[in-house]
Amino acid sequence: MSLPDERLLDQAITLTNCDREPIHIPGAIQPYGFLLCLDESTRRVVYVSDNTADLLGVDPASLLGAGLGRLLAPARMAEVEACLATLTATHQLLGVRLDLVAGQPFYKLIMHRHDQLLWLEFEPVAESGPATLDLPLLNAALGHMLTAGSVADFCQQAVAQVRALTSFDRVAIYRFAPDESGEVVAEATRPGLAPWLGLRYPASDIPQQARSMYLLNWLRFIPDASYVPARLVALPVGRPSRPPDMTYAVLRSVSPIHIQYLHNLGSAATMTLSLIQDGQLWGMITCHHLTPWLVSYELRKLCQFIAKTFSALLGSKQQQDALGYQLRLRERQARLFTHLSHTPNFVEGLYKHAPTLADVLDCGGAAICFDGELVMLGNTPSRPQLEELLAWLQAHARQDVFHTNSYASLNPAGLAIRGTASGILAAALSEAPGNYLLWFRPELVQTVTWAGQHEKVQQLASGELFMSPRQSFEAWKQLVENTALPWQPLELAAAQEIRLHISDVRLKVFNELHARARALQHLNTQLARSNEELDSFAYVASHDLKEPLRGIHNYSLFLLEDYADQLDADGVSKLQTLVRLSQRMEGLIEGLLQLARVGSIELVFKEVDMNEVVAGVLDLLHPRLEQTQTTVAVPGPLPTVLGEYVWLQEIVSNLLTNSIKYSEQPAKAVTIGVVGSGVVVPGGPANSADFHIFYVRDYGIGIAPRHHEKIFKLFKRLHAQEKYGGGTGAGLAIAKKMVEKQGGSLWVASELGQGATFYFSLPRQLPVL
Repeated sequence: MSLPDERLLDQAITLTNCDREPIHIPGAIQPYGFLLCLDESTRRVVYVSDNTADLLGVDPASLLGAGLGRLLAPARMAEVEACLATLTATHQLLGVRLDLVAGQPFYKLIMHRHDQLLWLEFEPVAESGPATLDLPLLNAALGHMLTAGSVADFCQQAVAQVRALTSFDRVAIYRFAPDESGEVVAEATRPGLAPWLGLRYPASDIPQQARSMYLLNWLRFIPDASYVPARLVALPVGRPSRPPDMTYAVLRSVSPIHIQYLHNLGSAATMTLSLIQDGQLWGMITCHHLTPWLVSYELRKLCQFIAKTFSALLGSKQQQDALGYQLRLRERQARLFTHLSHTPNFVEGLYKHAPTLADVLDCGGAAICFDGELVMLGNTPSRPQLEELLAWLQAHARQDVFHTNSYASLNPAGLAIRGTASGILAAALSEAPGNYLLWFRPELVQTVTWAGQHEKVQQLASGELFMSPRQSFEAWKQLVENTALPWQPLELAAAQEIRLHISDVRLKVFNELHARARALQHLNTQLARSNEELDSFAYVASHDLKEPLRGIHNYSLFLLEDYADQLDADGVSKLQTLVRLSQRMEGLIEGLLQLARVGSIELVFKEVDMNEVVAGVLDLLHPRLEQTQTTVAVPGPLPTVLGEYVWLQEIVSNLLTNSIKYSEQPAKAVTIGVVGSGVVVPGGPANSADFHIFYVRDYGIGIAPRHHEKIFKLFKRLHAQEKYGGGTGAGLAIAKKMVEKQGGSLWVASELGQGATFYFSLPRQLPVL
């Protein structure tokens, strides 16, 4: 921070040194009034402004060293003397008539004590009557400010009341940011003026020494910006080499740079009121008029009271704003949590219903990144840019909640996304990389509209540049580019709460799934045990039942052979029925035994050439094929598969035997083949890309679609026992279980009377059992 440099007192002030200009000791005043500085002890004039001759017709030299008796009658001088004894840096006001001056003019005398001097500033007035305070007007102004519901409304009420009191053409509030740049946040103007609302200026527009003075002196007034300063004349001896410190002086002359700035703005008169919060300059109320404008001291003090009241109430209005935003944030957050609780997929709960994740915080856009899924809401970077951002976050921002209002300052790649994501708030969802909730804020400068963008830069004949509003905006733009509005602490807390709530939701879902998995595992264990017991029972039962059934069958045959001639026809018929039933029962038990064996055998998969399997089956069934006049075609070679050779023979044999059995044609035809890779099999549960799919096709009686599932159930037959060569109905059930045990499927495509095609699939890769 630059400090005032008293060596600049006798030098020209320019843009290069104005930040060090000693503005508190200008050695001059604004000439709408005149100034006397008295020695504290002698009460003699030691400084006088050189415009007394113009205002009073009194030579300033004649006042140096003199007392107030040079201007005031004894009674008036005694009244002033009584005030001088109690003076501090706080102003006191007194109306005085200059009895000893021609015309006896009436002035307002503004007095204070500072820099070991008694300061007497005289402002002219039109009337000599006593000043009165307009309490109803003040009460109304304060009432409007008190009822303001937000900081923005509070600011607007303040400028409206100040303008109503003073009639300035424009009254605006200029608020400082943490980086000391400023923004016009409220204004009240007469009709026809271009708006300044939203304009921003860099910190350099108001040098540090001016900010320091605004903290000490709440009000600065310039009734005519075209004034020629009235210099201070001092006693030739006994005074410091520097001019007196005019920090609290009402008439203090201002920097020539500021006067030029006002000219560029088109302002002929101005008043500035400080807005102070916690000892820091929060902002200013700035008043501008297009022509010279003299506002009475009383009205100025009333405006100062409004500024001080504003400063006192500002904290409560900010708390009101923060509470309102917090309540809105909490309400949206609660509704978002409701969505999460009622949506099975929490990611969908974040964006499919209002409010979405982007609605919870004030932001330009948001993104949800979880398990490879990327959902973008509002204005966001592109998908490739987001993926690059996620990689950067994973490498450089390992905390649970990361935030920045200038991503480009951390990563040069941020320049490409500054329009949407100069500000980033990221909440990590899990240890897995790339799982984040993201909120974005755009570069702040891109949200600013400059009302005077076509104004030309002011330039002196010497080539020296002076500031204008457009130049100031460009300077601000250079300072804050790549920067967004900062994230508030309550927004960071909200992001953390959303992150933790999602963790709770995911943990709850995980616990529920884990409980279901445990229950399912328990059921599977019980089912496996039951299956094992059933298989064991079926094996033992079928094995143990076969022996007595075989005895019944054999003894029935012995009876027929040895005693048939001793029995009548009815007895022989009953013995023949007993033989037939015992044979059927033995066939059923044999089927059950085979099914039990299929369930209990642990397979060892080997490479099996299906050409050899089919050739073996055809050789085994050759006599029956000749007997039934059946022709079997095998178009093209068959592949080698991973499976169990004997079982594959059983499967093909069963399907081929059925094709022969269920055909009423005298000459039968059957085709055995494999479905080509990429060919879609209608109704099939497997695809030819991952499975070898074989088929056995016949042109027999066919099967109605309603029975396609039924035929694979154990001991289920569609025809009478005696029809189509008999059978137990276990063959297809056993074949299906054999196929499934090898990781495949068995199904049928058929219509009644149109033949049948049985398909079975085998994995191209070793199945996981």
